[in-house]
Amino acid sequence: MDVSLIVPVYNEVDNVRRLHAEVSAVFEQLDKSYEIIYVDDGSSDGSTAVLAELARQDPRVRVVVFRRNFGQTAAMNAGIHLASGDAVVTIDADLQNDPADIPMMLEALGDDCDLVHGWRRDRQDALVSRRVPSVLANRLISWVTGFPVHDLGCTLKVMRREIAQDIELYGEMHRFIPVLAHWRGARCREVVTNHRARQFGTSKYGITRTLRVVLDLITVKYMIQYMTSPMKLFGMIGLTSGAAAAVAGAATLAMKLRYGVDMTGNPLLLLTVLALIMAGQFFVLGMLGELNVRTYYESQGKHPYAIRRLLNFDPWHPENAATASRPTGRGRAA
Repeated sequence: MDVSLIVPVYNEVDNVRRLHAEVSAVFEQLDKSYEIIYVDDGSSDGSTAVLAELARQDPRVRVVVFRRNFGQTAAMNAGIHLASGDAVVTIDADLQNDPADIPMMLEALGDDCDLVHGWRRDRQDALVSRRVPSVLANRLISWVTGFPVHDLGCTLKVMRREIAQDIELYGEMHRFIPVLAHWRGARCREVVTNHRARQFGTSKYGITRTLRVVLDLITVKYMIQYMTSPMKLFGMIGLTSGAAAAVAGAATLAMKLRYGVDMTGNPLLLLTVLALIMAGQFFVLGMLGELNVRTYYESQGKHPYAIRRLLNFDPWHPENAATASRPTGRGRAA
């Protein structure tokens, strides 16, 4: 399978058939095998019935139906992990992303790129409720993560399957896929894509979602910088708190010995004790974090690194699984 297209769907009954017609027309012009995975995120407007009909009519259509609404990130995560194509494409079901951009993005993927994400430079959305919050959020994300980007919110992305399936998505983190992939060593590229105004249905986005994205940014920052060494974060906070305790303690001792100040209930003494307790707590948090990280990697057989390729290794070497699979039962051919 060459390409897997992932389409999260939530109450888009008026758009699904139109999207499928556009997507099918685009892929018919490409010399690639493909599948279309629609993930119904608990729709209640009849989208499920339309998707079932499309699955009966087109053998390349796969449909995943959630028991309830879990959110776009969960829908995208499910589709990605069920994908079998060498390249994974994600797109919204609201017809605002243009499927005609997919061939250009597949070509941009090439041999020197692992992920291509869209930039809706001429965005057809409301200025105050959508475009302004998006610009501010993207600038904040670029500044915090150090990943240069204009439009992380564009769902239209093309990536290698091994890159996509290496990332677990939670919260609203589907928009952070390029950042997380870049952190794992993927080569990313941003390209300008066409954006269209919504014609049918209602938008599920708004300022409240932008605020949730900002909260997820804190998690992403922690994952990028301290995922494999939490003691660097908690230890530094503990050292700072310990230093504050030392200064406050020295001042308290000087006041008592030199000036004979009664320290009963003195705020400086209380600050010293509190800072010492906080320092101890943060050091313990750091050690527990280190233990959790080691448990996570060792129990799941994961490594805190990502290999792009191996040269001059035995093709059946365990670390070469990305380019060859281990034989089973019959051994190697003579």
